[in-house]
Amino acid sequence: MNSPVRTWRMLAAISAGALALAACGGGDDGGDTATEASAAPSESAASEKQNTADGTLTIGTLLPQTGSLAFLGPPEFAGVDLAIKEINEAGGILGKPVAKIDSDSGDTATNIASQSVDRLLSQNVDVIVGAASSGVSKTVIDTITGAGVVQISPANTSPDFTDYPDKGLYFRTAPSDVLQGRILGDQIIEDGSATVGILALQDAYGTGLAENVTKSIEGSNGEVVEEIIYDPKAAEFTAEVSQIKGADPEAIVVIGFDESAKIIQELAKQGIGPQDGKKLYLVDGNTGNALGEKLPAGLLKGVKGTVPGAAAGPEFQARLKSVDPALKDFSYSAESYDAVNVVALAAVAAESDAGTDIAEQLVDVTTGGTKCSTFSECNELATAGTDFDYDGVSGPIEFDENGDPTEASVGVYEYDQANKIPATAQNYKSGKL
Repeated sequence: MNSPVRTWRMLAAISAGALALAACGGGDDGGDTATEASAAPSESAASEKQNTADGTLTIGTLLPQTGSLAFLGPPEFAGVDLAIKEINEAGGILGKPVAKIDSDSGDTATNIASQSVDRLLSQNVDVIVGAASSGVSKTVIDTITGAGVVQISPANTSPDFTDYPDKGLYFRTAPSDVLQGRILGDQIIEDGSATVGILALQDAYGTGLAENVTKSIEGSNGEVVEEIIYDPKAAEFTAEVSQIKGADPEAIVVIGFDESAKIIQELAKQGIGPQDGKKLYLVDGNTGNALGEKLPAGLLKGVKGTVPGAAAGPEFQARLKSVDPALKDFSYSAESYDAVNVVALAAVAAESDAGTDIAEQLVDVTTGGTKCSTFSECNELATAGTDFDYDGVSGPIEFDENGDPTEASVGVYEYDQANKIPATAQNYKSGKL
C-alpha cells in the first residue's frame, strides 16, 4: 500500500506518462571537484532548522569513514566527488558550482551519524547523500526529512524504507533487498544446494535480507535448516558457527559487515569453511577485495557474493581513480555517482536548490522523456525545453512513488585463489521490483 504522504509522487509519475512498476575509510575531499564548506558544529538543535533555497546547491555526504562499513566509504566518496567534478565542469547548477560538505556516518554502534547530520543541517545543506547502512539511516531519517532536506542513499537496501513516512524526501539508487534476496536464493538453488544455513547480523539490513533470502530458497523447494541472528559487536562467534555446523547445511550464507572475516575464519576452524566442501555465499555488506585482505590466501576461492547494481566498468573505474587513485573496491560507486546526478538534474528542473523543490522533480527526471546518460547531456536537453529521462551508470533508476528504483541489476561475484574478485568472475541478473 502506498503511503499517503507520497501521493504527490504518484501524480508526478503519472503526469510524466511513465508511472514505474513497482548496504557501506573516508574519501579524499576531491580538491577542485567541489566548493568546500566548513563543518563547524551547530549552535542550536539542527532539527529545528528548515532548509531554504540560497542559490547554491549544497550536498552533504553521510558516508562511512569509520566503523564496520568503512571499506565501502572510498568508492562511495569517489562516486560523489566525480559527479560533482563533472557537474561543475559543465557550469554547475543555477550558475554556481555545487558545494560539498563531507561527514562520517560511522555505524550503529556509535552516535557519529546523528552528530554529523546536525552539523550538515546547521550549514543549510539541500541534499544528504547517505547513509550507506540501513541501520544508520533509520537513526537519522526523521531528522533529515523533518528539516526539509532530501536524503538519497546509494546503498540502503532494507525493504523497510519503501513505505517509510518520510514526507516524500527519501530516495535511494540501490534496490531493495527484496531483489537481492531473490537473486541470491535463486543462485544458491541453481548451484545445487537444497539446504541452507544463514548467519545474519542483528539490524534492519541483516534480518530483512535474511528474510528475503529465505523466501527465495523456500519458494524454490529448498530449506533453510538454521538461521542465526548474531550480535556484530561480539568478540568471537564460536557458538554461532557451532550451531550452524550442527545443522549441517549444504550452503552457508553470511549476511554481515566487517565482522564477517572473524566468522569465515571460525567456519574454517570448525571444518565447515569454503575449503571443506561447504558452499559459502556473501552479500553486499561484506563482498569486496577488502575482505579478502583480512583472510588467509585461498580461503575465499570459489566463494560467491551478491552486490546490487551494475558493474563499474573499466572506463568508469578510470574516471573514479582520477579523484581517488587508491581505490581498490568499487561497490556502490555508481549508485553514489548517480545519486548526485539525479539531484542536480532535479535542481535544474525545479530551478531551485531547496530540498523540497528538488524532491518534487526526482521522479520526473528519471522517468519518461528522451533518454540521456550524463549530467551534461541531460542538462542540454533541459535547456532546450526537452523532457528527459536520466539513465545512469548503475542502471535505469526510474524512481517509483516510494523513491525506490523499480528495476536493477544484482552482480554475482566469485573470488579467485588470491581472495580477489577478477573482472571475469562475475555475472549480472536483472529484475523488477
